[in-house]
Amino acid sequence: MSSHLPEYVAPLSLAEKGCLIKGEYPLASLARLQGMLACYEGNVRFDLNFERKGRMRVITGSVLADLGLDCQVCMEAIDLSVDRKVSLSVVTSIEQAERLPEEYEALLLESVEETVVLMDIVEDELLLALPDVAKHGDCSNGENINEEAEREESVNPFSVLANLKKD
Repeated sequence: MSSHLPEYVAPLSLAEKGCLIKGEYPLASLARLQGMLACYEGNVRFDLNFERKGRMRVITGSVLADLGLDCQVCMEAIDLSVDRKVSLSVVTSIEQAERLPEEYEALLLESVEETVVLMDIVEDELLLALPDVAKHGDCSNGENINEEAEREESVNPFSVLANLKKD
């Protein structure tokens, strides 16, 4: 489905025209996400509506994907369903970004004609949806692992040598 999607988009121009872009990309094609996934099967689906809201040019919509991650506690697989709402405002200066309503994140462009990679917008939203530490809800916070390590440390493998020295 991604074959008909544009590689680059001009967000300000699309917002002026009121364009909607829907599509999907294979998870395997998202380079920055690669090191964080345990499984690259499946697709990320998205719909991005470029429009004007008063004086703002915004991108709203959603990004949906089922991601396979590794639990950082037990190292077992985790399935994470992402349904991220997109709420970006296209700006050309830091001053504009600072004045945005709280519900919008800034997409900062260097010029009004600048184009961006469409896939990067989608991938950015997926990256923002990832947890800081992927773990199962029922996994401990690592306390059990630390206790086992302490028990192993308390058994000194050289304690046998102490007996030889006494002889």
